[in-house]
Amino acid sequence: MLLLIFWADAQALENRLADNPSPYLAMHGHDPVAWQEWNAQTLALAKKEGKLLFISSGYFACHWCHVMQRESYSNPAIAELLNKYFIPVKVDRELNPALDEHLIDFVQRTRGRAGWPLNVFLTPEGYPLLGMTYVHPEKFRTLLGKLQKMWQAQKPEVTRLAKQALEALVAQRREKKQEALLSPQDLQHKFLKSAMDVADDLAGGFGQQNRFPMAPQLSALLEIQARHPDGNLARFLRLTLDQMASKGMRDHLGEGFFRYTVDPAWHTPHYEKMLYTQALLSSLYLRAAKVLQEPRYAAVARDTLRFTLREMCGDSACVASFSAVDGEGVEGGYYLWKEAELKNLLKGELWTLARDHWQLKDFEHNPEGVLPMLGVSAEELAKSHGQPVSEIRALLEKARQILLQARRQRSLPVDSKRLAGWNGLMLAALSRAAQQEGQQDFLQAARKLRRYIVEQLWDGRQLQRAVHRGKPIGQASLADYAYVAEGLRQFALLAAPGEEPSLVDTLLTSAWKDFRTSNGWVSSSSALLPGMPSVQVQEDGALPAASAKVLNLSLMSRNPELLEKARGLVPASWLAVQDDPFWYATTVKTLLFSTSKGGR
Repeated sequence: MLLLIFWADAQALENRLADNPSPYLAMHGHDPVAWQEWNAQTLALAKKEGKLLFISSGYFACHWCHVMQRESYSNPAIAELLNKYFIPVKVDRELNPALDEHLIDFVQRTRGRAGWPLNVFLTPEGYPLLGMTYVHPEKFRTLLGKLQKMWQAQKPEVTRLAKQALEALVAQRREKKQEALLSPQDLQHKFLKSAMDVADDLAGGFGQQNRFPMAPQLSALLEIQARHPDGNLARFLRLTLDQMASKGMRDHLGEGFFRYTVDPAWHTPHYEKMLYTQALLSSLYLRAAKVLQEPRYAAVARDTLRFTLREMCGDSACVASFSAVDGEGVEGGYYLWKEAELKNLLKGELWTLARDHWQLKDFEHNPEGVLPMLGVSAEELAKSHGQPVSEIRALLEKARQILLQARRQRSLPVDSKRLAGWNGLMLAALSRAAQQEGQQDFLQAARKLRRYIVEQLWDGRQLQRAVHRGKPIGQASLADYAYVAEGLRQFALLAAPGEEPSLVDTLLTSAWKDFRTSNGWVSSSSALLPGMPSVQVQEDGALPAASAKVLNLSLMSRNPELLEKARGLVPASWLAVQDDPFWYATTVKTLLFSTSKGGR
């Protein structure tokens, strides 16, 4: 009988991710780690067995997530420790954004930085204990052993300290001293100063390390420039937009933008391509074309949207992302070129032109391959070669098509989830492009995407977070309701000006009811862990703050109940952002430009 009981305990924990509808989770379905899905049953299991939870959150396109899987989660010795002493949980952050947001906030506040893969140990009650990002396998194995011994020896004390730390964290989130509200002019001035204090006047962008697009901040600066033109601000905006469009953040053969670059010179990208990046940057470049009177920015937006429609959208909604690693597990392998391969594909003049136009050089210092970036322009090549510009452009296009055909023979893994919120952002971008550029292909694509959202992602009562292979997965977040509402409203402005679709009001009403509490906004309507974030105003991240989108759309609504809720929230929102407005750019833009008389 004792042997049978022991055998049953040993078999109780097994990897439950094989054939999971999330491509990211399914990718871990054959790890020796006994991964569990995140749900109430898993939390109950941790409490029942008195074991620490180990939650590892990531996403399909993430390079370092692949590295840690290969080094640690495929390691039998590490798997044995995780399976024996912990309840290991794998989370697709794109399906559980509220949980990921909570854990990111914990790691950011306790370690000073956060990212993915995001690895957090929690007590069985759900109190975060220790968090980190990528960890070398030997260090990770040692850490698991130390944590297990500490937990066995000091469970009550560790639980008490973790609970106290979480309570302090929650109090810190909500702490806000009362003070006088800034005037609209002072809020705008403070936002501008905070942005320009971290702006790089030489290389563009913000800060001095890696380079993210920072679309929310740039969008807010563009709106300020549109209303209060300033030469210095215009120069910075042009510099940043040109750097993003001409260097390593953009795929110069196949189009589309990578998520960010790892260096301040915009040269070396992290090679994942996210749907939201394409949507946000398309909208940003469209707006910049009008505000800065630069037609080339509209061309960047058009190229980005056509890439997205061609490569990511197919016959229905758009997939979530393309992986940073190719089918062979090489980071950037799909996009990089070696000299011998290029010379074999491009002969004579084609090679000379392509080499100079896309800066295909310095191979000796880049043995993994070279990423094409804009170099000598077609006009300059025409002068130096003594040929018409039209002929040079035709030759460059021929070279591009040859390289693209060769690149298609490579393997690029795709996360084929259709996420509601990200498709809402793409619907907004397509609608703006169709309205501004008058392009019929964008109009038709917007109609098709709207139909998919309304018929496949909306069931008449609630949104689905995502669909994969025809099946709904995940629970819709505040961001899904906000971004889909924005996309539908933008489409209505295009297809039926002056007519506000009732579904927009329905989505906004649900957002206020399900995601706005007495303590502030929450990202999820069902929190399994204690201390999940609730904030007066959400910060902008890679995506614009969902609470700001709901506030903005409600202030523009003709629905009196929505308008009343939004106007009632303006003073508290104003107070929440005015100390550090740079990180609340979307809310600042809403308060300055979507409220009557500047929101006062």
